[in-house]
Amino acid sequence: MDEVIVSMRGISKSFPGVKALDNVDFELRSGEVMALLGENGAGKSTLVKILSGVYERDSGDLEIFGSTYGNLTPKQAQSLGIAIIHQELNMCRHLTVAENIFLGREITKAGVLSNALMESKAKKILDELKIDIHPGQVVGDLTISKQQMVEIAKALSVDARIIIMDEPTSSLTSKEIDDLFRIIKDLRASGHGIVYISHRLEELQHIADRVMIMRDGQYIASMDYADTTIDQIIKHMIGRELKEKFPRVSCQKGKEIFSVKNLNAGKMVRDVSFSLYEGEVVGVAGLVGAGRTEMTRAIFGIDPKESGQFTLDGAEIKISSPQDAIKAGIVLAPEDRKKDGICTKLSLRHNLALPNLDKVCAALGIVNSRKEENLCKNAISSLSIKMSGLDFDAGTLSGGNQQKVVVGKWLARESRVVIFDEPTRGIDVAAKVEIYNIINSLKQNGIAVMFVSSEMPEVLGISDRIIVMCDGRITGDMLTKDASQNDILTCATCFESKMSGVAV
Repeated sequence: MDEVIVSMRGISKSFPGVKALDNVDFELRSGEVMALLGENGAGKSTLVKILSGVYERDSGDLEIFGSTYGNLTPKQAQSLGIAIIHQELNMCRHLTVAENIFLGREITKAGVLSNALMESKAKKILDELKIDIHPGQVVGDLTISKQQMVEIAKALSVDARIIIMDEPTSSLTSKEIDDLFRIIKDLRASGHGIVYISHRLEELQHIADRVMIMRDGQYIASMDYADTTIDQIIKHMIGRELKEKFPRVSCQKGKEIFSVKNLNAGKMVRDVSFSLYEGEVVGVAGLVGAGRTEMTRAIFGIDPKESGQFTLDGAEIKISSPQDAIKAGIVLAPEDRKKDGICTKLSLRHNLALPNLDKVCAALGIVNSRKEENLCKNAISSLSIKMSGLDFDAGTLSGGNQQKVVVGKWLARESRVVIFDEPTRGIDVAAKVEIYNIINSLKQNGIAVMFVSSEMPEVLGISDRIIVMCDGRITGDMLTKDASQNDILTCATCFESKMSGVAV
């Protein structure tokens, strides 16, 4: 215990147009949880990717278990006992849980792949972690939260002594978070070293022993968690005091803009009805699996629906596809930004311009470069997107800046309804405030805003009215000023408390 198992000194790394790490020092001890903190783009993920062999460093020294190493490959890092659980899940969706856990380390018997043996070993790992998932299930059929737990089981299956967790709770339920914290505490007690990256600072009190803070690719500070406060951590992260975590603006509630009546779609959206008004932000709360994301997808025309009536500004509209929704003035910032929100292999310029071609194209469909440039610059300026240049791939951006691109591409459309599905997942506290301010700006401009979030303090802090879903239905509709976390949780877990779903 307390043995230094990772020592990184003077680590630097540059990408075209940006210095991601500048002379960074990092140390991890056995039997501790080190919380690695910083804003999006601070360099956290780059640092741990160097440790896990994903990236090569430009300069600096690396020691693991007392031995000095040059640049590692991922396979070498794994053989040294280093495992990384990425924020964006790296699963083969068409393979089973057991096949994913042993991917690249397949078990054979007499030269033949032994699925039975892999399933048996996978079941033992899952049972030890008290994770209720059958090893024969296809990963693509699991919820995101279940896939996250499989990633954790996969990391532990290689007998890693150094485990890196990058935003591991972003898709987990409260119970699954409790299970994860239990697993982390058990690993710490057995001498594992854990690097824990999270923007949910309130989690740290349950597991963190020390914190290290980075900003703009540089080391800022490190300290025992017991000797600091959340406010001090935030100040180190952003270089200033954050006076208000949930900025709120007051607006007069205006006319009804958008209404949904008797929406039914698949198994997860059942008889949903609500209205959105000018001058208010409507939060949508509920547990994972309540049907919130499925509802937004049905409204936006991604998923088919069995029934439902939509009214926009007093006139009935038909939505059979996302194109119908966009044309009507209804847009969605989806939950899975990499899968559904941006094209990671396209440039930032093309991501922002793609859904706005009708605004930047001249006659014969030729792109007007000046209009495209102005549209992109306005989005970057209004959202403070940190980037190397408009022509760099969107996949090179940090998670928070990718989320801003998802939002930014819709700002030029002057839409009437903007739906945000988990817009702050995996982004830092300062970037969250910027998203909140965007939402407030939309609200002030008379745009109907719906805000789906799994974090109850966020829903209570930003929303004017809260809709609660459970089992695919609306089970609560309340004004925020009259609501508490207990009220929301009661509606989110007790189907008998179902309300009519009529907007107040």
